[in-house]
Amino acid sequence: MDISPNKVAFVIVRARELGAKVGRWDRPGDEADGDTILEARPSDGTGRELQSFICGLNEDEKAALVAITWIGRETFDDYAEAFETAKQEATGPTEKYLLGIPLLADYLEDGLERLGVDTSELEDELYRKA
Repeated sequence: MDISPNKVAFVIVRARELGAKVGRWDRPGDEADGDTILEARPSDGTGRELQSFICGLNEDEKAALVAITWIGRETFDDYAEAFETAKQEATGPTEKYLLGIPLLADYLEDGLERLGVDTSELEDELYRKA
């Protein structure tokens, strides 16, 4: 694999955090009765952090993330083929492509699992640090 499992686990954890957030459901100025800690707000840095992290990866690591995603959603079975296709078909920012995939964390986790990599301990460690 052309990316460390630690980096993929980081993307999985942050993508899950981002996916758990919801848009504003109340109007500005209204008093909310419930807990809105998971409410997405423009000031929330989770999306920017994840986008910046992916943007900072080298080209092989970006292609590897895409390949693992494709394997997780069963578009490809073979990592080498998925990786080469990801490199050849990269036409825009990888971070925008990946963050536009609603089930990104699930696909990455499933892709790693299909490649024989268990990230559960890595993910648990990242959650404890958060």
